Amino acid sequence: MQTQFPKAIWETFYVTLLSTALAVVIGLPLGVLLVAGEKGGVLPLPKALMSILNVIINLLRSIPFLILMIMVFPLSRLIIGTTVGTTATIVPLVVAAFPFVARLVESSLREVDPNIIEAAQSMGATPMQIICKVMIPESVPSLLQNFTIALTTILGYSAMSGIIGGGGLGKIAIDYGYYRYKYLVMFAAVVLLIILVQIFQSLGTHLAAKSDKRLKK
Repeated sequence: MQTQFPKAIWETFYVTLLSTALAVVIGLPLGVLLVAGEKGGVLPLPKALMSILNVIINLLRSIPFLILMIMVFPLSRLIIGTTVGTTATIVPLVVAAFPFVARLVESSLREVDPNIIEAAQSMGATPMQIICKVMIPESVPSLLQNFTIALTTILGYSAMSGIIGGGGLGKIAIDYGYYRYKYLVMFAAVVLLIILVQIFQSLGTHLAAKSDKRLKK
């Protein structure tokens, strides 16, 4: 077990960060579309398209993660070549996380002062300029806080992936702790997960505070 824990920590760290990065890559533009594409937004899109986008996001968010992991087995096998293992769990983690990230991005962008957007529009800025140079930069502190929430949520999901053969601390907690009735091992894995959550949360909060222009005044 002394050799298993360092490897499990690394696997959890690797899966969590990579899954979060991929979820942000997919979820960030979707969250921008949810705000910019609505009626009265800077880049209005057809109502039917916005409805479909909202339905897909809400549908994926409503499926429990354990069920979603099983449902995306074919996709995992198509992309990774297998449904078992540390890398294979990245696929269901991303599928579960990107709708959540999209909603978090939507929430952050809605906090931007409308007067700033109107001022940019009056100066002749294009929709893409407003999105890239006004909306996203103005919401960076909130985005960092929300990405930290997504990161810690994905960390919790990664632990559950041990049930279907995923690696990391979740596998140790389930295979070596729960199934073998070694509750001390399970407790140790949980403590390590809590420590990782605290590290990620503290780092995210620090970065958000550093980027908040209001705190620099």
